[in-house]
Amino acid sequence: QVQLVESGGGLVQSGGSPSLSCEASRSRFMFSIATLGWYRQAPGKSRELVAAITREGSTNYAEYVKGRFTISRDNAKNTVYLQMNSLKPEDTAVYYCNMWRSNLYDYWGQGTQVTVSS
Repeated sequence: QVQLVESGGGLVQSGGSPSLSCEASRSRFMFSIATLGWYRQAPGKSRELVAAITREGSTNYAEYVKGRFTISRDNAKNTVYLQMNSLKPEDTAVYYCNMWRSNLYDYWGQGTQVTVSS
């Protein structure tokens, strides 16, 4: 079993640029071959994909964060990052990281709250 631990959330002013981190507790190999993602869930809404990065380093982003957020990974540290810039109040949500490999495993972190004040 792999545990994912997010950090870096909190209360941020509108326009702020916090960074989230998510570290996997074990198995550098499993981490290195996984697709890693950041999702978010706002109150009363479904969880949605924010950004993802494949094992090869290809990225994709939700339309509403393109140009503002950047996902990256450091396999040597078993860590995936989400750099968030120009935050808006509508970015307020619980942010979850995900580590996924088709038909093999699908792990989730416990989530970290990001609250953007206007």
